[in-house]
Amino acid sequence: MATLQDFRDERLRKLQELRNLGIDPFPATVTRDTKIGKIIDDYESHAGKTVTIAGRIIGIRKFGKLAFIVLRDFSGEIQLFLTDSGMTAKDGHLTIKELNLLDTGDFLEATGEVMKTKTGEISVAATTLRLLAKALRPLPTKQDGFTNKEERMRRRYVDMNVNQNVRDRFIRRSKFWQANRDFLNQHGFIEINTPVLEHTTGGADANPFTTHMDALDQDFYLRISHELPLKRLIGAGYEKVYDIGPRFRNENYSDEHLPEHVAMEWYAAYWDWQDGMKFMEEMYKYMLEETFGTLKFAVRGFTIDMGKEWEIKNYPDLVREHYGIDVYNTTLAEVQKTLRDHQLEVEKNDNIARGIDKLWKAIRAHLGGPVWVINEPKFLSPLAKTAADGVSAQRFHPIIAGTELGNGFSELNDPEDQLARFLEQQQMRDAGDQEAHMLDIDFVEMLEYGMPPACGWGHSERVFWIFEDVTAREGVPFPQLRREIDSVTRAIYPDIKFD
Repeated sequence: MATLQDFRDERLRKLQELRNLGIDPFPATVTRDTKIGKIIDDYESHAGKTVTIAGRIIGIRKFGKLAFIVLRDFSGEIQLFLTDSGMTAKDGHLTIKELNLLDTGDFLEATGEVMKTKTGEISVAATTLRLLAKALRPLPTKQDGFTNKEERMRRRYVDMNVNQNVRDRFIRRSKFWQANRDFLNQHGFIEINTPVLEHTTGGADANPFTTHMDALDQDFYLRISHELPLKRLIGAGYEKVYDIGPRFRNENYSDEHLPEHVAMEWYAAYWDWQDGMKFMEEMYKYMLEETFGTLKFAVRGFTIDMGKEWEIKNYPDLVREHYGIDVYNTTLAEVQKTLRDHQLEVEKNDNIARGIDKLWKAIRAHLGGPVWVINEPKFLSPLAKTAADGVSAQRFHPIIAGTELGNGFSELNDPEDQLARFLEQQQMRDAGDQEAHMLDIDFVEMLEYGMPPACGWGHSERVFWIFEDVTAREGVPFPQLRREIDSVTRAIYPDIKFD
């Protein structure tokens, strides 16, 4: 049985033969004037016209002086119809005689008249062929069953060629983020990119990545959130700002989490959490309609109608109903016992806040939504304004399909209160909680200069993953994996030291 190396050696032989014939296998210039999809979608206006198309070879069939090539570009597939007598010999171009030097996976440019074959198939009767790129490795076919998850993730460019649904997924992902931008821009928000490298990182409960900047000879953190720089912009006089970009959290992989992922945060001066909640219901509807063309979904065992009126549930009530715990009047021992009783993880450095958060996550897994959960305890919300009861936060987050798909609150703008909460978080860090917030004294100083009342919101591409109904790794084009070099590649390049 032929191996990958055998196929590659044969293609290298063809590559050399093409060069010997004076054919450039990797030219820089392409003269395409028509996309394949336009011909297929509007045959009548293209019939009889001469077009130049380009794409990847998906299939080749040759019958003596007659041949068929299936060509695919991003917009669609079409058949090339070739006859020996119908092709024009030109320097640097291919004729039927050289078709044996082509393989599936190669890229071609073809010029010819749009027509239909006797069987009624839309085709291009090619008069000239030009090689655009010679592929040295064969693409697997659908029949080959390119389904190994590890292989698909490592060679996503192959996955997207073989599995059309994977390629289409990232068109929807692009639409999702474009819809975010469009909705915010339509409502007067300004996109301002904020730093990825920070002296002090904050805005979320997460363990950061650390790097070193040689120019300043100082360590920096990769941001875990966009929050604090955007709120500095509110203090600087902007009234509506947002940022979309990557953030980094040094945590385990899961079906809902990736250490690197894209997120969006917006902040609006003179809004409170109630304003933000109304705004986000409309934004969700807009994003989902633009991305998926519907507001009704069946995902993760839930049937969800995003067009209906959202429920509102009280965080302390949910914890009390499920576990009999008063989140404002409990002990660490009681919380840990409840965790054990429900087969949930208990760690040495757990505190009351972390323990209650674990209990809450077990509750939300059973909520289909859409539902707004409000009145989260203040000790779980170190950057949010305190509610009138003095113990909860003016905070709102949506639960949809058993997971939290965003987070918003009235922003804390009292510098003394903010400093006290930072110090409380610092005590948690000193006790071993690496996800507690860092003390950002510059942010406190900004608040001392004055920041108006504001509401802020953030969500990540987890929103897309949930409604796309895929895991986190399936939801990004190139997920991080442990670095490995397979045995075939090592054999092909024996002189390279990979380790």
